[in-house]
Amino acid sequence: MTSPTESLFRPVMLGDLRLPNRIVMAPLTRNRASHDAEAPQALNAEYYAQRASAGLIISEATQISRQGQGYAWTPGMFTPAQREGWRGVTAAVHAKAGRIFAQLWHVGRISHVALQDNGAAPVAPSAIQAKGKTFLSSGFVDVSMPRALEAHELPGIVADYRHAAEVAKEAGFDGIELHAANGYLIDQFLKDGSNRRRDEFGGPIENRCRLALLVVDALLQVFPATRLGIRLSPATVNDATDSNPQALFGYLVAELSRRGLAYIHLIEGQTGGARDALAFDYAALKQAFSGAYMANNGYTRAMAMAAVDEGRADLVAFGRPYIANPDLVERLAANAPLSPLVQATLYGGGAEGYTDYPALAA
Repeated sequence: MTSPTESLFRPVMLGDLRLPNRIVMAPLTRNRASHDAEAPQALNAEYYAQRASAGLIISEATQISRQGQGYAWTPGMFTPAQREGWRGVTAAVHAKAGRIFAQLWHVGRISHVALQDNGAAPVAPSAIQAKGKTFLSSGFVDVSMPRALEAHELPGIVADYRHAAEVAKEAGFDGIELHAANGYLIDQFLKDGSNRRRDEFGGPIENRCRLALLVVDALLQVFPATRLGIRLSPATVNDATDSNPQALFGYLVAELSRRGLAYIHLIEGQTGGARDALAFDYAALKQAFSGAYMANNGYTRAMAMAAVDEGRADLVAFGRPYIANPDLVERLAANAPLSPLVQATLYGGGAEGYTDYPALAA
């Protein structure tokens, strides 16, 4: 008989998809797409297949358009070459009996003119430059000054999200996660520190949530709600702040619940930093949402098991531990030591620090 402390390793239904455990591989930007087409390659397929024992893999953030790109060598989800590259990834994961969702991404103002067509300014809800960095072939640089999107441009961005979802479906993904967190475009619209608009997409909470919900509704035309999740970050990331995040995310999550989404993926606290960076009641969001609650940020084995055992989370996403531990599920189940990651090989490069981390059995 399974003991209560093993609930993290028990199967669970996520929408209509059966997961063998509640451990999720979080999205991890590694900047290893092809340099010409921003498409996944055989090396990427090997990397994801190595980690297929996760209950669910969420792909690295994947731009929906050229305008949506914010970092060098991140993969896209809008061209035939990118679709075929991702098809190789999903086939490799499925061959290992894994499950994988694509995370769809538009970075908004967290970009640089060098990454935009014809050196154009990045776009944002308002022309406010973020205090942040991006990664180019030359290294880390300050993000560029953005321009404010015109209202008539927003239906085109919604259409780009839908097109990316269609490409993801053709590429064989089991579902999609909308990246609405970390100070990227949708999060920029949600938060009043980055959204100073005076039209129907700015001002009151309902207006600031409008773009996010339009995108969700467009994605639901491609994938059923049981195969759609969304990532949210109430705390400030990439300089996107809000004066009342509890009210903002309470409203948004209620609307998402009404649409029947499979899960909400919450970054609790500061990404990669303090979990108490914001006084926020995450339990209220779980209570308000009809689907699964996926917890993320700095979870250890003990924390993850306690969160699931106590009903505070249905799933727990692990990020950095998955970089150096392709067999993280097996290591956590055995309470085995975790390999440390090598900081120097996080972004860009080849197999070193990417597919050469050994499994425990080795």
